[in-house]
Amino acid sequence: MTKAKFRFNKETLEYERVSTNFWAIAARVLGVVSLAVVIGTISASYALSGQDTEELQRENADFKLHVQLLEKKSIEMQNRLDDLASKDDHVYREIFGAEPVSEDVRKAGTGGVDKYTSLDGIKNGARFKELHKKLDDMSAQYKVQEDSYKKLISMAQNKSKMLASIPAIQPIPNKKLRRIASGFGYRIDPIYRTRKMHKGIDFTAPKGTKIYATGDGVIKKVEYARWGYGTHVIINHGYGYTTLYGHMSRINVRPGQKVTRGQLIGLVGSTGKSTGAHLHYEVAKNGVEVNPVGYFYNDISSAQYEEILKLSSNPNQSFD
Repeated sequence: MTKAKFRFNKETLEYERVSTNFWAIAARVLGVVSLAVVIGTISASYALSGQDTEELQRENADFKLHVQLLEKKSIEMQNRLDDLASKDDHVYREIFGAEPVSEDVRKAGTGGVDKYTSLDGIKNGARFKELHKKLDDMSAQYKVQEDSYKKLISMAQNKSKMLASIPAIQPIPNKKLRRIASGFGYRIDPIYRTRKMHKGIDFTAPKGTKIYATGDGVIKKVEYARWGYGTHVIINHGYGYTTLYGHMSRINVRPGQKVTRGQLIGLVGSTGKSTGAHLHYEVAKNGVEVNPVGYFYNDISSAQYEEILKLSSNPNQSFD
């Protein structure tokens, strides 16, 4: 049984019975519940808001870290590009005798019109603009460096071809350096007994000894003469170089044929103006005969070079 409730009336100074109306009680309960719901909702809202704020703070921290890493990476990449450019100009290009890439070319495409105005209105816009500009500058520098390396590769290929073409070995086997009979310079002519310019080197060797091309090239001339160089071959090596092989007994090549260094081109003989079996060998640069000894560097050591230079300088009689 529900206990009766009384309320003191200050005017009558008596206790009066309080009626327990259902709707009044319901309204009172509903008010309390509503207040609890509102308080709970507000509390939950604040809790969720706090979680969102923490998440945003974490995302911002991660974002700042990534930007810092990108900036650090861009500095490292720029340093590498600068190092490549320095080696390009002061090492690789010097090897090939090429001029360094000008500063104007290396800096081409950087600066100019501001392409980054869209970043002005955002937070840290200046920082992002600087990072974008660095990346664009490096992209332009990379293109310049790529073009430079393509040219260097072309130079290297051409240099390799040139090195293979320049006469660089002795035309017959001469490891013991005993075959040089007469060197470059003025010698006594064996026929006319007068002092005469000898434009090549005479290698003594038995008839039939193999003769080799001293560099890559194209057979320029094949001639079977009764006098002078007799049966002889001239090779055009390009780059201003030609070589002549005289007094041969046999020729194994034809005009226009491509030959490589070390390829057999004929055999030693004593044809033409000759006093015995030997090979007369000449090297010419831009049409002027030069001392062939300077073009044996692929075949002999520095000590052997000194020895062969001494042997070839003896003022003896030539074979032709």
